[in-house]
Formats: sequence, structure tokens, C-alpha cells
Amino acid sequence: MSRPAPTQVAPGVHRLGDHGVNFYLIEDPDGLVLVDAGTPAHLKQLRALLTGLGRSLSDVRAVLLTHGHPDHTGLTHTLQEAGADLWIHEQDAAILRDGPRSAMRHAKPERSMLPYLLRRPSALTLPLGLARSGAFTAPSVRGARVFDADQVLKDVPGAPQAVVLPGHTPGSTAYVLTDRGLLFTGDALVTADGFSDRTGPTIVSRCFTHDSRAALAALDRLDELTADLLLPGHGEPFTEGVRTATRQARRFGVH
Repeated sequence: MSRPAPTQVAPGVHRLGDHGVNFYLIEDPDGLVLVDAGTPAHLKQLRALLTGLGRSLSDVRAVLLTHGHPDHTGLTHTLQEAGADLWIHEQDAAILRDGPRSAMRHAKPERSMLPYLLRRPSALTLPLGLARSGAFTAPSVRGARVFDADQVLKDVPGAPQAVVLPGHTPGSTAYVLTDRGLLFTGDALVTADGFSDRTGPTIVSRCFTHDSRAALAALDRLDELTADLLLPGHGEPFTEGVRTATRQARRFGVH
């Protein structure tokens, strides 16, 4: 499942993860920042990238979590112990506090996974892969820094703007680095969804989405943003503009 090596997707921005999930390392003059934190199995990959940059885990100053699902939070405990501040919307902070298995309680999906697996049995490889990667057994985490509305995170290198997009989870959040033209969408807008077999901008299937009506409404908020490069939690980077991405996602709908 792992990529041979992280990919540089923009100057000073590296994509990590595997063919199922992305997270990103941002180099900034004031320090390193991660957007999301993959799964425990990605630690070796992250260490290798940092070593290649002449850095270590202790150089990561902040981890910006787009939401609390376990495929995006697996390394938070390790990074916090190394000295990084964790940032997450207050609505998803309880998942960190109570551990990855609590995501089904704090952000209950709209639909069961079963009908999707009956229609497309190969999709079972996704949750099985997460289980093998340790996503569901990662340690719980306390002491994250929380926010409850859109704001510029002035304590984080690069001063990213947090943009709250509830729907996929109650606290789903995108992060914008306006001066670099970057928009990290997390799972509020992805470009691949294994359960619907969709490739291209879309909203995640209802078996992993808490409130699909809110998730569709969040696309309107995304339309207000400007970025040259969209970097999603799943799928390939998107370079055709925010409004093109949201238009395609609306056309496909929620499955």
C-alpha cells in the first residue's frame, strides 16, 4: 500500500501516505507543519522524508487535523510526544480524546457499510488496510488545541486559515495557505472514493459521511475560497480550480 517515496506536490510541500490516504508535510521558514497524520504504519515513511530534509520529528511544530477519523490521526500521539501542537475543531476533539474507535460514536455515518460492500466487495480492502496499519488501535490523545470557527492560526508556521466545513464529520475543516495558493480539503472534498468507485472531485460516500446535506452545503463555502492547488485527504491533487472541483462534486452527488 505504501508509495515508494513521498511526492513533492508544490515547492516545499510533500505528499505522504499510501494509495488510500494522503497527508502532507509543509516546509516553512518558521518550522515544519503536517496537515493530517496518516496511520501508525506511516511513521517510517515520515521519518525517512524528514531525514532526507535534514530534519527530525522534533522539527514538526504543528499538526493541522482536517477531522478526527483514524486514517488521519494515527501519528498524533507520536508527534505530540515529539513536541508538536495538535490543532483540531472542537467538534472532533472528542475523537482524539476517546480514541480512534470512538469516531463511529462521535461522527456516526449516515449509512451502513454493508450495502456498499455487497455491491462492490473489493472495497473491503480499504477498512482491512486501515486495520493492518494500526489506525483503529492508535493511542488516544489529550491536550490538542481547538478552535470553534474560521480563524487564522497565527501560532502555526505560515499562519494558515482554518475554514470549518461540517458534514463529513461535525468538525471537518479545510486549511488555506493563501500566499502559496494551497487548499487542503481533507475529506470535505476528495478526488477518489473507494466505496463509490469515483475518481474525480466528490463527497465521500454516506457510509463514511456524518451528514451529507451539510457536506453538500460545505461546497458553497469552498466556492468562496481561492487556490491554485487542492490537496485532498484521498485521491490526486486537483489543479483546475476550486469552482471546477465543487461543480463536479455537485454533479456526481452523494452516494
